[in-house]
Amino acid sequence: MTTKSISQFIVDEGIIGFFEKPLVLKSGRHSHFYVNWRRATNDAYLLDQLSDYLLSFIESSGLTFDTLYGVPEGASKTALITAFKLAKLDPKFSPGSHTISMGRAKPKPHGDPADRFFIGQPQGATYVLEDTITTGLSLIQCLDQLREAGIDVRGVICLTDRCELRDDGLSVADYLKQRYGRDFAFHALSRAPDLLRLVVAQQKPPATVVKALENELGLKAGEFAHGLS
Repeated sequence: MTTKSISQFIVDEGIIGFFEKPLVLKSGRHSHFYVNWRRATNDAYLLDQLSDYLLSFIESSGLTFDTLYGVPEGASKTALITAFKLAKLDPKFSPGSHTISMGRAKPKPHGDPADRFFIGQPQGATYVLEDTITTGLSLIQCLDQLREAGIDVRGVICLTDRCELRDDGLSVADYLKQRYGRDFAFHALSRAPDLLRLVVAQQKPPATVVKALENELGLKAGEFAHGLS
């Protein structure tokens, strides 16, 4: 396990970065920065490191659950590798002791519901893994599908929370608690404002970009001033 922090890992591997001109995100919003986990999840070595970071986070946060389920398909690989490592660390690891679950992006048109929506239906207390959260649309669709299938979903872990407010003025974390109950858990390995402070300090983008990032994140003017060129 590397001693590098998860935030430094994200910055060093180019998972987060900035645009001088804003681009339209999948959510439809315009942004001067991106968070793209595909570089890490498509590389075996980096995915091994990422799953170790996730294991450490789960342990240090005291999270307990039976199944880790990745939002199809962006978080599927990370959840699968991490779930496998978690199972092997359990002293009770044996035939039938743990479920490795994966969701289908498009349900099969017929068959048993367990096979239509899942390749290995989640069992017991389940946490859902998402890579990047903006407005939470894909995540909420996934959570609703799981709950409709009778899955005991206890909470969410995301790799990076962009820390944006939804159109209703709520953070994704607050909306999830409002929708699924006060005890519904939300955990983030990293937060975009913290990551961008590192990016600005290291890469020193133009002042116009820094100010645009501050405005987008709702930060005070000059909060990233140390990164101005």
